[in-house]
Amino acid sequence: MSYLDELFSVAGKTALVTGAATGIGRMVATALVQGGASVMIASRKGEDCVRVAGELNGLGATGRAEGFAGDVSSEAGIAALVAEVKARTERLHILVNNAGVSWGAPLEDFPYHAWAKVFGVNVTAVFHLTRELLPLLDAAASDADPARVINLGSVMGTQPLADDAYSYAASKAAVHHLTRTLGIEFAARRITVNAFAPGPFQSRMTAFATATEEQAKHVGDHVPIGRIGTPDDIAGATLYLCSRAGSYVTGAILPIDGGQSVQHGLTLFKE
Repeated sequence: MSYLDELFSVAGKTALVTGAATGIGRMVATALVQGGASVMIASRKGEDCVRVAGELNGLGATGRAEGFAGDVSSEAGIAALVAEVKARTERLHILVNNAGVSWGAPLEDFPYHAWAKVFGVNVTAVFHLTRELLPLLDAAASDADPARVINLGSVMGTQPLADDAYSYAASKAAVHHLTRTLGIEFAARRITVNAFAPGPFQSRMTAFATATEEQAKHVGDHVPIGRIGTPDDIAGATLYLCSRAGSYVTGAILPIDGGQSVQHGLTLFKE
């Protein structure tokens, strides 16, 4: 194995990726399987997870995937998911809290219950699932190779922009802060905690704006780097944070957004 292969290797690691049947979660799972990890894929639609796991296993990669149902929207659902994971492994090297929901409505019509629903999945579940899986993360952690937690934030959690998704934007800012909090608390346990803050990618959640190539190009034209994100952008960030290359990084909010996190509308003297 070359130096670069060894530095970015996730071979032999065991991972759980929630909400991995579609979108960014699937991109993460694909990268880990391609890198040689054993990946558990869980979401509300278990049949979709089984199908996706089969597709990933058909890539001919050195890793493998298994899919099953897992609903993080309730305490009972989290408990059931934890039991499923514990039945499959005694140690967990990588936890990716990717499952998420959104809600869009004009300010005047934004419903009260949309806050509890979005925060329940996007924030509460991240905390409770991570806490309940700590024994498995502890079992995998070491000084030389910490266990890893990656939470899914968003550029909307770094920029004061709601786009009618008020509870979603606020929830992702909360994810970023929770990531920093757990990053410092878990450091002594040799568990790193970081977050992705993606910009626009093609996914089920963004299908209303990126489903066609024409739509994706239109959205990408508003990104400083001139395009929306690709699976390789997520893969590179995933392998970095989950391999020896990222073992000294914790509490970081990694922007994968083509420059949107530093974008602003001010022109000042430019014109």
